[in-house]
Amino acid sequence: MIRPRSLARAALLGLCLATAHGATLAQDAPPTAQNAALENEITPALNQAVTNGLEALAQLQRDDGSFGGQRYGSNAAITGLAALAFMADGNMPGRGQYSEQVERALEFLLNNTNETGLIAGDTSHGPMYGHGFATLFLGEVYGMTAGGDNAEQSRRTHDALVRAVRLIVQTQNEEGGWRYNPTPHDADISVTITQIMALRSARNAGIEVPIETIDRAVEYVRRCQNADGGFRYQAGRGASAWPRSAAGVASLYYAGIYEGEEIERGLDYIVETSMPGRARNTGGAHYFYGHYYAVQTMYLAGGERWATWWPAIREELIERQEASGGWSDNSAGTAYGTAMALIILQMPKRYLPIFQK
Repeated sequence: MIRPRSLARAALLGLCLATAHGATLAQDAPPTAQNAALENEITPALNQAVTNGLEALAQLQRDDGSFGGQRYGSNAAITGLAALAFMADGNMPGRGQYSEQVERALEFLLNNTNETGLIAGDTSHGPMYGHGFATLFLGEVYGMTAGGDNAEQSRRTHDALVRAVRLIVQTQNEEGGWRYNPTPHDADISVTITQIMALRSARNAGIEVPIETIDRAVEYVRRCQNADGGFRYQAGRGASAWPRSAAGVASLYYAGIYEGEEIERGLDYIVETSMPGRARNTGGAHYFYGHYYAVQTMYLAGGERWATWWPAIREELIERQEASGGWSDNSAGTAYGTAMALIILQMPKRYLPIFQK
């Protein structure tokens, strides 16, 4: 049975705040039973793959603090994802082996936030993709450092995050979703999930997010689900595909829907179509994108689903790692592929507030 809207509101309102104090507890104090790594989740091979991957990713940062790809310049989405990959290892501005990389990425994104709140790099294609991932990063870094030593940087981050959230709220279209450009004229599930995660992260960090925005987003995502449990690209007609189906289920989770028939059907579809090691057609287009969301859905589902999924994707990604230490994506490049792989592989560390239950 679908959880009523009132319960979805309560779930969202009950999200824990990722304050600076809370972030310190998450990294310095013994983890809670809920967030502690389970036995055999983190292996020596995983640790080595992450070490090599972080070293490789650091070498790809550009002079302006950004990350990009062969078809992209200094890209806001890839920069945000790369910074999150370093933060997933416990690095933050002023703290950790890769603190400098995180701080330089933060400065790049702050310097590329315009007066409307839009965060965009060199490329103007699909700026709301970049805006969503960049806002997610700002929410995570603000939630983990607010009240820290660098008061000016914290103030600038807060200001940029508030404006970025306001832009997301104002550009939601009448269906309840978002698309490529910051105008409320169209929507698709791929861009919509980036905005939902950004809003969730901002809400975790104490930024006000209208409940009505979340309610409308949930209704849009639900309209995108097909009878087979998968999700189509846009509301209306269209076939299911596993990458956007993983994004669809993740959208519901991050909007505060934690159980229901639509969740179970979506999870079943993901397992059937994209189980690492045995699924068909999961090595081509949108491979990292799909598994980035799929691993989150299985982690949030927990239980047997996570216990089965995690070792399979862990071993598959370790096998795919290149001699350079990175991972290449056919369309978006090595920085993107490496950042995505590292975020996936570091899920059991549970450092990022967005991934803490």
